[in-house]
Amino acid sequence: MSLALAEELHRLEEQGSTGVLRAGDGEFHLARGAIASAGCRRTIGLDRLVVEAGVATAEDWRRAGAGDPGRLLHKPRLETLALLSVFDAAYFLLASAAEPEFRPAPEHWLAPVCRVAPRALVHECARRSDPEWGPWPADLVAAVPVVPARRVRRNRVVLTGGQAEVLAAADERRSIAEIARDLGRTTYGCLVAVRDLTTAGLIQQPDLAAAGLLQTPDGTAVEAPQAPPAGRHLALAPEPADDTARHRRPAPTTGVPALPRRIPSVLAAGTVRSPHPLQAGTNERSGRHAVDEEATAPARRRGTQAGTAPYEPERWQQVDRELLIRLRAALEELA
Repeated sequence: MSLALAEELHRLEEQGSTGVLRAGDGEFHLARGAIASAGCRRTIGLDRLVVEAGVATAEDWRRAGAGDPGRLLHKPRLETLALLSVFDAAYFLLASAAEPEFRPAPEHWLAPVCRVAPRALVHECARRSDPEWGPWPADLVAAVPVVPARRVRRNRVVLTGGQAEVLAAADERRSIAEIARDLGRTTYGCLVAVRDLTTAGLIQQPDLAAAGLLQTPDGTAVEAPQAPPAGRHLALAPEPADDTARHRRPAPTTGVPALPRRIPSVLAAGTVRSPHPLQAGTNERSGRHAVDEEATAPARRRGTQAGTAPYEPERWQQVDRELLIRLRAALEELA
């Protein structure tokens, strides 16, 4: 839960402020410290709820927003739907880490029928944020599609009417927020249904990798870091400077980027061309032992003729295998 947003709501309640508190992808409308309305782009709007429930028509709602509610404020079901809308939007807004911003504004027209104390709202949202929700955090309601399970592990599963509606609407394309809008239900209610259906094995767990997300230990879904670029641009990236730089050859003029001199060019699996200066002009042989043998043969012969101890070649330094793989991929692209 966003502590900054919760503290700001408490402060505005104590001051009895009237205006709009914006946070993330939604806002709270306060009237004398109480919340009269709340909206979030990830939840269904109150206008859609009242039309789907038959409380008012789209024209009635338009006139009410323009300042002429008429008899709409006298309908008891409007108060119930307004409360559902406030708690639905607040659950997702309080789960975000966005910084709140308050601006004074005239009182919302729903203030006579909807007044929610911010302390009660924060307490209810904290109660709903049960850590045992499983793999569906609030951040995923609009990020990943709901995919029904291919196979059901149980022979008999009992579903509620709401769960059956959500399961029937799962088509591998729509997210929880989109399903909620199409069904005319709250997003939180559909989220709870998806969590229960996932536990029952009827819906697959969300694919965070496909959405480019990672799940942190506290349950928050964040964007996954971008993988480094593959191909020749990575293989030909500048290498750290070292004492072997003086042995590098100048870049050729054929239009193909030159590879570092100290990196052996890949010929085949297990076969390399030696970068040793003494190896220049000799035939190619397989393996690192062949490279050391040919490069140090003259020195070993001189030591044997002089009666001294045989020359011990300097141990060959193993080339990083991952570097060879990337270099081979680069050469294949340039071929």
